[in-house]
Amino acid sequence: MASLGGNVLPSLAPQTKIYLSGVTIVLFVSACFSTLIKRSQKPVENPGILRALWLFIYSCFLKPHSGDAKGNQQDALESFYKSQAGAYDATRGALLKGREDMLALAAAQLEHRATMKAKSSEKRRIWVDVGGGTGFNIEAMGKYVDVPSFFSSVYLVDFSPSLCDVARKRFARLGWKNVKVVCQDARKFRLEDHEPSHMQGNVPSSPYMGYFSQKRPEHGGVDLITMSYSLSMIPDYYSVVDALPSLLAPNGIVGVVDFYVQSEVDVSFRNYTGGLVNRHTNFLQRTFWRAWFDIDRVALEPGRRDFLEYRFGTVLNVNSRNYALGAIPYYIWLGCHKRPMSSALPHEIVEKVNALVTESPYLHPKNHTDALSRAVERAAPELRSKAFDAAVVNLSADLPLPSFFYQNHHWRIYYDDQLKKHTQFNDEYIYAFTWEDTRVDERILKLKSDDVVLAICSAGDNILSYALQSPARIHAVDLNPTQCHLLELKVAAYSSLSYVDFWKIFGEGKHPEFRSLLITKMSPHLSSRAFQYWLNNHHIFTKSKAGLYDTGGSKHGIRIFRWITRVFGCRGAVKDLLEAKTLNEQREIWRNRIRPALLSRLVSKFVVSQESFLWTALGVPKNQLAIIEADHAQSDAVCGPNPTARNTRSHAIWEYMVNTLDPMVESTHIAADNPYYYVCMEGKFSKRCHLDYLSKQAHAKLSRPDAFDGLRIHTDEIDEVIARIAPGTLTVAVVMDSMDWFDPGSNAAAAQITKLNRALKMGGRVMLRSAGLKPWYIKQFETLGFTAKRHGAREGGACIDRVNMYASCWIMTKNENLAPPTPGPEADVYNGPELTELVI
Repeated sequence: MASLGGNVLPSLAPQTKIYLSGVTIVLFVSACFSTLIKRSQKPVENPGILRALWLFIYSCFLKPHSGDAKGNQQDALESFYKSQAGAYDATRGALLKGREDMLALAAAQLEHRATMKAKSSEKRRIWVDVGGGTGFNIEAMGKYVDVPSFFSSVYLVDFSPSLCDVARKRFARLGWKNVKVVCQDARKFRLEDHEPSHMQGNVPSSPYMGYFSQKRPEHGGVDLITMSYSLSMIPDYYSVVDALPSLLAPNGIVGVVDFYVQSEVDVSFRNYTGGLVNRHTNFLQRTFWRAWFDIDRVALEPGRRDFLEYRFGTVLNVNSRNYALGAIPYYIWLGCHKRPMSSALPHEIVEKVNALVTESPYLHPKNHTDALSRAVERAAPELRSKAFDAAVVNLSADLPLPSFFYQNHHWRIYYDDQLKKHTQFNDEYIYAFTWEDTRVDERILKLKSDDVVLAICSAGDNILSYALQSPARIHAVDLNPTQCHLLELKVAAYSSLSYVDFWKIFGEGKHPEFRSLLITKMSPHLSSRAFQYWLNNHHIFTKSKAGLYDTGGSKHGIRIFRWITRVFGCRGAVKDLLEAKTLNEQREIWRNRIRPALLSRLVSKFVVSQESFLWTALGVPKNQLAIIEADHAQSDAVCGPNPTARNTRSHAIWEYMVNTLDPMVESTHIAADNPYYYVCMEGKFSKRCHLDYLSKQAHAKLSRPDAFDGLRIHTDEIDEVIARIAPGTLTVAVVMDSMDWFDPGSNAAAAQITKLNRALKMGGRVMLRSAGLKPWYIKQFETLGFTAKRHGAREGGACIDRVNMYASCWIMTKNENLAPPTPGPEADVYNGPELTELVI
């Protein structure tokens, strides 16, 4: 022990000595600066970077700010901000992330709502920035709108005189005469004190009486309320948040950006938060950041954000991290009144949504009679959508409706993203583009203006192809939420982007400005969950070298194809194939340079025939694989007079690949007219070879304001959707190859066919593709009220479409009602308008 009693410093490492010396110097300099600052009572304007940084460190971590005299909140704020007011903006850029994004999102919402409202040019817009400080937000908004002309009045409300002085000088320098700085407690701010004529006699009402029973003015109020890192600094935040609804205009927006810490477990049962992407912060982060910010009286308890989300409806919601400063959690939130402006009363909201989803009649209250109610009930008894069920639960508990109800569009239908059936996909889509040939679909289906179509969503390309034919309604269905996010993104892009930007995103799969376009243009047209997903994955378009078409589960198949061509030295051959000017030139390149490598028995046995590869890369489940193997076992290659293959899986997959690729290459010119294989080889589409929805003509048609009025995007199983659709309302159901997935030993296929029969009109059609030439479930269709007709089969080297991925294509036409409705003998007589006239 005696050896520990000597001088320790000489034994320290040189790096440690340097570190200790540096700490000593910092403490000494800090003490000197502290003395200078205490001597100077006047705030410093526009200090240098070093002095500004020191003012920030001293004011935030060293100087007490409990107040100097009065002991109230304003006094405490002044003691904190007075010495650093001039340096505030220079030192907060790295700390207060997300401010510009929040402003851009709010501006996009306001601009969209202005275009949707009649006589918007005459509308007076008012913006109140609560806790606006130095006015940074208002000046920053100038990047997105012309503040002096876009807003008739802007009010910066802050309780710190020092910060307000900086703001006044800022707007005097800018010459913005429509901005007024109000140094006042936010709880006491009243718009009528500043613009009495604008309120037209409407005064703030009781802040809490149940939001559906509380009368709200039909005009007047503030169009935009923002709170940028101020909610966390307001001690009595309940009263401030409670005052905002009576201040907000009927169609107004609230935008908030602030720090937060919260466990996902706390909010996982809430369906109104707009999604939980990145919301969870672990225990250590929650504990550390709450303690850290508590030094400066910045409160990060979850209750602040929770109360905000309770008092308003969520329009958009983002959870992010400031990685530049230790991954500080912050959120961006846009909200509106709890009661959507699309309807005046709660039962109207839920009934209208219910009608939109289930194809049931929507009855306007003025036409609503007991006799009509009973007539509708007999036609479609107790048909309720999941959106309806969720809305009823929330309304009964005085909670905001799920965020889907506050969308600007009705495309995306409510779903519970926490269910295991949705989370199993791990936030990844399988297909970045759809593998069904839409040209064949169009030729066979010949959709008309009165058709009601239900189709599997996939990547949405087929849905957009159907939309180009203008049917009355399209129900897009997919269990994977991210496949629906992809379709939603395409629809939002049609609604907000020029063709040039649209082509870069979906034609080339890359756009360096995708994130900016997402926030400033597409965000008003997206649901909260879809917006969060694409904001969180913007790197797909901005940073990835390959772009959109090298993503999703199917990217594994594309990458393995590239790997095979690289290993076998035929990358040049692929390039030549895509530049082939004639079909004969393409055939020669395929036969002599690519086919020997890609269709080798070695590749088939060790790569393609592996069940894990078939599912992960190509989306082929085991039941579909069994259909392929069963057909192979009965094929001429195994059972013919001159067999060429054995009855094994690798041989079955090899034969299937040969029957897919050989006829396709022999029959279709890839570079000119086969975008499905072109994009696999090139990683993007070309202006010469692309899917229908990517043309200029398609963009011109689908970018019209009413182009997607008939679209409904369901995130669910097909069974769940068709079970909630009014009987006899569908005319077409496109189920792709999903029937191949059913187990022949169960009754699941028969149950779905029965539901399809119930939902379809007489003469309605089911279109399907299969990996089998005559799959086992065709007989079940025929015994359950359908006539089967095969429209294509890969027999004798035939190519059934440009993809040629499936062995057959079928149309099942309904010719019998399995369970016709039986009207009661005491039916009421109704002489009003036909029910079909009341459907919205």
